[in-house]
Amino acid sequence: MYKLWATIVKDFRLLSRDRVGLIMMFAMPILLVIVITSVQNSTFELVNDNKISLIIYNKDSAQQGLKLIQTIEKIGMFRILVLPGKQQEKEIPQLMHAKDALVALEIPENFSSLIETKAKDIAGRSLKDFGLEGDTERSVLPSVSPLILYYHPVLQQSFRQSINGALESALQVIQGDEIVRNLYSALHEKQIPATLENDILHSQVPITEIPVSRGGGRNIPNASQHNVPAWTLFAMFFIVISLGSSVVREKKSGSFMRLRTLPTSYMTVLFSKQITFLIIAFLQTAVIFAIGVWLFPHIGLPALNMPSDLGALLLVTLICGWCAVSYSICVGVFAETQEQANGFGAISIIILAAIGGLLVPSFAMPASFHPLMKMSPLHWGLEAYYGLFLEGGNLHDIMMNILSLLVITLLIQLITYLGLKRKNLI
Repeated sequence: MYKLWATIVKDFRLLSRDRVGLIMMFAMPILLVIVITSVQNSTFELVNDNKISLIIYNKDSAQQGLKLIQTIEKIGMFRILVLPGKQQEKEIPQLMHAKDALVALEIPENFSSLIETKAKDIAGRSLKDFGLEGDTERSVLPSVSPLILYYHPVLQQSFRQSINGALESALQVIQGDEIVRNLYSALHEKQIPATLENDILHSQVPITEIPVSRGGGRNIPNASQHNVPAWTLFAMFFIVISLGSSVVREKKSGSFMRLRTLPTSYMTVLFSKQITFLIIAFLQTAVIFAIGVWLFPHIGLPALNMPSDLGALLLVTLICGWCAVSYSICVGVFAETQEQANGFGAISIIILAAIGGLLVPSFAMPASFHPLMKMSPLHWGLEAYYGLFLEGGNLHDIMMNILSLLVITLLIQLITYLGLKRKNLI
């Protein structure tokens, strides 16, 4: 036990001199968590809270064009700027840039006549199908001039689809309103009362959104719940920069060979490094989680809500940290130089993070990547953390993720042992 303690003290002293490694293990993850959480939180606010600037060029001087603008405004998704009717179309891109607008909508001149003619045609055919008096001939629809949506190239396709869906909903309201007016007028020979029109068109069944939670809670996940666990896991595996280099230095200096002539074992050294850097992994987790809980609310970010099952959180952190330390030692054993350990270690962690769901959500990956994703230890660690933070689960709910991560860790330990034997280091 004394030999193990002395070796741990030695490793901590060596680590305290590795300033670059300490920066990579603490300063870089902290900055990464704050920056990425801020960016993602701004995206959430743009989608959920802030309004999108929408420039509308209304070339239609009749009623339906104005009704469309009012309907779009009622959606609550847009901050609308209506251009004067004589505005030149070629000036819209310049105005979008000047007004910092991402989208612009052009309403054609014959928009009202098109809506009214289509409504009369549909109402007449509906009355005929009901056996009532109606137009026996279909109305001649005017040539269709589509609504034109201008968008900034930076706008992603998924975001454009959301905007298109909102505009199509507004169009459906306008068209449905006009069809109901024509049907009521044909049946009762008078205009439809405003209250009845509102009941027909605007009495939708309400929708209540409830996040799925294993624990039965209804806390809405925020950007902190997504990012803090993910990038804490990323920080753990970046221990490879310091630990991998340390193993390479000891190989080059002959420490492993000298151990064979002393009354001690290589297992003492490996246990020492694993215990030392496992403590570092716990410190990383504690620091980053503390920032999420206490610092984030003071810099305008949502606070990190800790899971109810703290025991499961400690166990997940322990297994994730052990896996990260095991992988780092494995890289150090097979690398011939510190440059190889640093380069391969950093690049491999980024690749494992990418296929593991940290950079791109796992549900967005193609099916061909799913087998690779399950080979990444970061995937199982992330799923375990998300099961606690996002789904409100407990130890039983994430046990499969923990067991999968434990199997990968033991496999890495076996590969490390075989590598040491092959290189005659033990």
